Amino acid sequence: MQKINSQLNKKELRRTLLQKRQSMTLLEWREKSDRLTTNIQNSVIFNQANTILAFFSFRQEPDISSLYTNTNKRWGFPRCSGKSLVWHSWQPDDTINIGAYGITEPHHEAPIIEIEEVDLILLPCVGCDVQGYRLGYGGGYYDRFLNSPGWKTKSTIGVVFDFAYLSQLPVDSWDKPLETVITENDS
Repeated sequence: MQKINSQLNKKELRRTLLQKRQSMTLLEWREKSDRLTTNIQNSVIFNQANTILAFFSFRQEPDISSLYTNTNKRWGFPRCSGKSLVWHSWQPDDTINIGAYGITEPHHEAPIIEIEEVDLILLPCVGCDVQGYRLGYGGGYYDRFLNSPGWKTKSTIGVVFDFAYLSQLPVDSWDKPLETVITENDS
């Protein structure tokens, strides 16, 4: 019974947070995204990483795309393949496609990034809590990915707007806390 309640709570919370995110003005979204990007750039964990897995902003997620012009970093982005994420190398001049769910993703023939190459994963979040637990869209793509062999030990940063950084989220057995969460209000 508790699992059902947890799912209902997650569903309701997801809806509320997505509505709040979608209600931001373009100016507010841009300003918060820019501050969040600066906070990521200033983090030790980011500066020590060479190969970073990231995301293209979708449904008014924080836009951290100005990071991707940093040519000292190797960037990887997900492509949905069945129920899994496949990570491809991407540079600003490379082709992008609109994939499953309308999400921007690299071309399917772009080079694949192997687990051992990855130093850091930047994760989009609908919400996060202070323990590092993440609320996503509910498809389980990132949960399966983060719980698969080899990925469990990778450094992770949850990227979320401050209004969605909560004291506690409902947690299920498959949820794995992220190492760090960064918002636009981190100093």
